[in-house]
Amino acid sequence: MFVEDKILIGGDVYLLPKMANRHGLIAGATGTGKTITLKTLAESFSDMGVPVFLADMKGDISGLAKVGEMNDNVAKRVEGIDSFKLKSYPVEFWDLFGEKGLPVRVTLSEMGPVLLSKILNLTEAQIGVLNIVFRVADEESLLIIDIKDLKSMINYVVEHKDVYEPKYGSIAAKSANTILRNLITLEDQGGNDFFGEPALDLNDFIRVDDSGCGVINILDAQKLSLSPEIYSSFLLWMLSSLYEQLPEVGDAEKPKFVFFFDEAHLIFDDMGPEFLKKIEQITRLIRSKGVGLYFISQSPADIPDEILGQLGNRIQHALRAYTPKDQKAVKVAAETFRANPDFDTADVISNLGIGEALVSVLDDQGVPGIVQKVNIIAPQSYIGPVDDNVRSELINLSEFKDKYLEAIDNESAYEMLANKINQNQNMESEVPTTPPQAEAPQEQPQAEQAPETQQEPLTVGGFDLGSILGAGQPKGKKTKKTAQQKAIEKAATTAANTMAREVTKGIMRGLFGQMK
Repeated sequence: MFVEDKILIGGDVYLLPKMANRHGLIAGATGTGKTITLKTLAESFSDMGVPVFLADMKGDISGLAKVGEMNDNVAKRVEGIDSFKLKSYPVEFWDLFGEKGLPVRVTLSEMGPVLLSKILNLTEAQIGVLNIVFRVADEESLLIIDIKDLKSMINYVVEHKDVYEPKYGSIAAKSANTILRNLITLEDQGGNDFFGEPALDLNDFIRVDDSGCGVINILDAQKLSLSPEIYSSFLLWMLSSLYEQLPEVGDAEKPKFVFFFDEAHLIFDDMGPEFLKKIEQITRLIRSKGVGLYFISQSPADIPDEILGQLGNRIQHALRAYTPKDQKAVKVAAETFRANPDFDTADVISNLGIGEALVSVLDDQGVPGIVQKVNIIAPQSYIGPVDDNVRSELINLSEFKDKYLEAIDNESAYEMLANKINQNQNMESEVPTTPPQAEAPQEQPQAEQAPETQQEPLTVGGFDLGSILGAGQPKGKKTKKTAQQKAIEKAATTAANTMAREVTKGIMRGLFGQMK
């Protein structure tokens, strides 16, 4: 509950707004009150004007959208707090599958090969092939939006591996086939709904309503919890994207955005050391961008030490020490607190009732306070889920309905590669399979060649002088002649000249009589 510019957790323990982005932990066994604690913190941040994101694993957090109801348990928890008021909160419902909230979509290009390899549980060799596929797509401006795009890119790179292997290294067809098979499994888990457009704009999570209250973004995760790889990868994508996109704000008076990671153990299961190092770095630095991270899990032991050491605000509900493993978890939880000389922390953790918790928060100097035992204050909103009619009405009233409700299939790698294949096939079909044989040039008879100029024949006494003397003969194109052709032509010319002289003499005698 937000009161006197502070967040009342329970008893006389308050979380200071300027320390809220130093991150926190809510831990405890199932049924000990973690969800109520999560709701009261989300309400307080909203009243403070800070938008919130959280996942609803069981459906009961949706009650934030409905005015709470007074009962004996609530009255007991808020006794003496005059400012307590039952009310509802501004809520936006989201769902990766688009069933109980506005669809949440992410493009595979935004997700990237690193997070995608975590979803697909790939080996090092398979990760290498996936990295090459994304690199080729990036360099050739082929957008990988959805799963069919990625399938097309994998097949394309493998088919042209002789082109890409000299530049990127070995592209094993076996690894590519394994990735394709794992993508089928991802489709069965709802990957076709999650990967696509319009992609989520995280700025739509970071907003306040008209009254100045921070909007509480609730991701319905009841179905999503059955696909832990998608769930954890989406949360990690959100975390890394917030870190990359938000500007530095330094030590602000209050957070700009608060992000709750429910079932945090799903995020860190089977996480490699390099990836864990990256998350550790983001967790350490993202507070300077005004983002507070709160991890919710059964035990602090579920959180890697590198992350746990950066969670300054701690709320620990009961842990039951039935087995040696449980006893070890209780010991680990107790050691994360600054000891209180008035009680044994490990002993108290094992005997906390429902709604009770051990709490330690940072003071105004950033120093962890001595652990205190408190009763967590009751939420002001409804305890339990809202019915489907209320949920549907709020979804229909959302200002983002038109933006996200309908999926869009823009041109991307799948369509572009299909067009390229069709173009290549069309070009091949236009080229004759057997090229025509070049025909040898044929010399046409002299009589059939068209003259360049048409002249009237010069006739005397019935004889064509032009034919005899060679006048008006067409000038043909010069061609190279063989020695034999030249000899024949010379003999023919000599004979023709002799005949021409004799004919000419006969003509002249006929015209002028006997020449002397």
